[in-house]
Amino acid sequence: MDTPDRTPPLSMLLAYGPVLIILAAGVTSLQYPGIMVAGRIWASSILIFLAGVVRGLSFFTEGGARRSQIAAMGFRFGCGLLGLVLVAPIAFLVLATGYLSVLSYDPISSRSGGAPRYFETLRPPQMAVAVAGLLMMLWVSLT
Repeated sequence: MDTPDRTPPLSMLLAYGPVLIILAAGVTSLQYPGIMVAGRIWASSILIFLAGVVRGLSFFTEGGARRSQIAAMGFRFGCGLLGLVLVAPIAFLVLATGYLSVLSYDPISSRSGGAPRYFETLRPPQMAVAVAGLLMMLWVSLT
């Protein structure tokens, strides 16, 4: 299936909207630490959603799902779930690791046809925004 090289405008909005909320939670937590609970739940939910995205893309992969797609889905889902149940500092580390896995896997997957081509340029800055918010919440949870 052919996909565009550039991120479509609606996809840009849907990609950055959720991660900007994670960043906003991180910035807000510097003044109001109580927001970290909502930030952690939101970040976990979005990471679990991103697990579903990679699984959904695998349905369109020629020849069926690749092992890497199933592994990526499982890793993202596991990190998202752990983000909901672990204590704050560890949860933020696990969530950041999950988002970093998206940053590293999706651009490679896009070059091999397992994801839209525009994921190659979309995912690195998008996931950097999410990780920045998570690292702020991690820092606040440690102080």
